[in-house]
Amino acid sequence: MARQAKRKLNHELIPWRLYVVVGFVLLLFCSLIARAAYIQIIEPDKLRHESDMRTLRTTSNQVQRGLITDRNGDMLAVSVPVRAVWADPKHAHDQKAFKDMRRWQALADVLQEPVDELVRKVKGNPKKRFVYLKRQVTPAVADYIEQLKIGGIYLKSESRRYYPSGEIAAQLIGITNIDDVGIEGIENTYNTWLTGTPSKQKVRKSRDGSVVERLDMVQEGESSNDLVLSIDQRIQQLAYRELKRATEMYQATSGSVVVIDVHTGEVLAMANTPSYNPNSRDNLQTHRMRNRALTDTFEPGSTVKPFVVAAALEAGTVKANELIQTSPGWMRIGGRQVRDSNNYGDMSLAKILVKSSNVGISKLALSMPVQQLLGTYQSMGLGNYSGINLTGESAGLIHDRNRWSDFERATLSFGYGFTATPLQIARMYATLGSGGVLYPVSILKLKQAPKGEQVISTQVAKDVMQMLVGVTELGGTARQAHIDGYPVAGKTGTSRKAVAGGYGDDYVGLFAGVAPVHNPRLAISVVINEPKGDKYYGGDVAGPAFAKIMSGALQMLNVEPISEREAIHLATAQGAQHDVIK
Repeated sequence: MARQAKRKLNHELIPWRLYVVVGFVLLLFCSLIARAAYIQIIEPDKLRHESDMRTLRTTSNQVQRGLITDRNGDMLAVSVPVRAVWADPKHAHDQKAFKDMRRWQALADVLQEPVDELVRKVKGNPKKRFVYLKRQVTPAVADYIEQLKIGGIYLKSESRRYYPSGEIAAQLIGITNIDDVGIEGIENTYNTWLTGTPSKQKVRKSRDGSVVERLDMVQEGESSNDLVLSIDQRIQQLAYRELKRATEMYQATSGSVVVIDVHTGEVLAMANTPSYNPNSRDNLQTHRMRNRALTDTFEPGSTVKPFVVAAALEAGTVKANELIQTSPGWMRIGGRQVRDSNNYGDMSLAKILVKSSNVGISKLALSMPVQQLLGTYQSMGLGNYSGINLTGESAGLIHDRNRWSDFERATLSFGYGFTATPLQIARMYATLGSGGVLYPVSILKLKQAPKGEQVISTQVAKDVMQMLVGVTELGGTARQAHIDGYPVAGKTGTSRKAVAGGYGDDYVGLFAGVAPVHNPRLAISVVINEPKGDKYYGGDVAGPAFAKIMSGALQMLNVEPISEREAIHLATAQGAQHDVIK
C-alpha cells in the first residue's frame, strides 16, 4: 500500500514540474520578444548611438610638408617620417600597466627621460585620455617601444623637417616648430604653400583598433606644394665659406653676402654669419637666426659714390670727360670740413671713384638739386622694398625733408645720413650691370626674366661701369678684389657706426661690384660688420672675400674668362664706339 501511495504521489508531482518548466520557458521567451521589440521599435537610435560611440572614428592621412630645393634640384629642406609617443592614462590604469616597472624603466631609458617623470605624467590623472610622452622619435626608437608592449602607451606618425645644407643657408631657409609649422625664413613666408591639407575619413574600428569598415569621406585633402628657389647651392656654399673665413679672420661681429643675377634679379646666394645648425634645436640663439642680409641696415659709405656720378651725368651737370678740381684736398662746407686722404688736384670722374675722393664726389652732389640725387637713390631701390617678399625685410631709411644743408647734401654723396641693407646694395650694382634696368628681386626660380624698369640710361650705366674698373687695378682702393680673367666694376665702402650723440669707434667694411665688365653676369655685395684689429677698410676686409666668391661663382656658371689685354682692348673699343655715336 505504501508503495502504491508513493507511486500515485509521483504521478501527481510530474505534471506540476512540467508546468513550472514550461511556464519559465514561456516567460523567458516572452521577455526576449519584449526586449527585442523594445530594442527594434521603441529605442533603436539610442543603442545605435552607443555602438557608434564605441566603434566610429574619424581618421586622417599624414601629409608630408613640401620640399624646398635649389634651382638645380638639390634638397634644402625635406620632411622625414618620425613617430610621437603618447599615453592613454585611463587605459593604462585599466590594464594595470604599472605593475611591471622594468618596462617603464626601459621606456624611460630609450626616451632619455626620468622614469618618475614618465610615470607621473601617466599615473597622475587616471581619467585623462591623451598625453604626449615624447615627440619626433626615430623609427628605431619607435620599434623598440612597440616591443615593450606597455598597456596604454601608443605611437602615432608625424614628420620632422631636415635641412641637408645645415648652417650654410639656415637664416634664409628658416625652420619649423615641433608641429611642422614654419616659424622663420622661407619656411614661415611660404608656410601655406608648403603645407598640405590631410583628407579625413569616417571608419569603423574593432576593439583592438583595427579598421573593419570604411564609411564616407569627411574632407577631401590637398597635396602640399614643393618650392624651387633661385638659390644655387654651389654658390651658396662658396659664399658662406668665404664669408665665415673673413669674419673669423678679422674677428667681426657678423657678415653678409648677397649674389644676384644681373639679367633676372634672381638671388643666387644669400649667406650670413654667425649662423646656426637648424637640425639641432638645442641652445638656439635668436641673433644667429636673423637674416641680416635683408633685416640689418647700415650707412653704405662710399659704395654709393658711383650712383652720385650717374645722377650727375643724368642731370647733365657734368660730362663724362670733365675734370673736377679738388685741390688742396679738402673743402669747407657750412662750417664743417670734407677732406681726402691726399691732394689729388684735378680729377676725372673715373679717378674720383678709383681714389674714392670725398671732395670730388661732394662737388658733384652740390652741382645738382638734392632731389635729383635722392631721386636717383630711390629709383635704384634705396628706401624701398626689393620685391623679394621675405618676412623681416627692411626698406632702409632715406629722410624726406624740404630743406637740406650743403654739408648734409655732401654727406649724402659719400654714404652717410641714410641706411641700406646688403640686399639693396647688391641690387643697385645689379642695375648697373643690366644697363640701367632695375629688376624686382626674386628668391624663387623664374621661368622667364621679369620686365624691369629703366631707371638710368644704358650709356650712363656703361660709362660708370668703365670708370669703376680701375678700383680693383693698381692704384685703386681695392686691389685685393681684382680677379684675373674677369674684369670687375666695383667699389669699396667703409662707414663708422652711429651711436647716441654721434659716431663710435666701430666700422662696417663693404665691397660691392659687378663682373665681368664686358659681359656682366653677377652682382655681389659683401658686408663685414665691426671688424677688429688694424684692418677695417672695405677693400681689406671685404674685397678678398668678394674676389673669391665672384671668381668661383663665374666658373661654376661656365662664364668664359678673358685676358687682361682683351679686356683693355674691349674697353677701348667701347669708348671709341661711344665717341663715334656722339
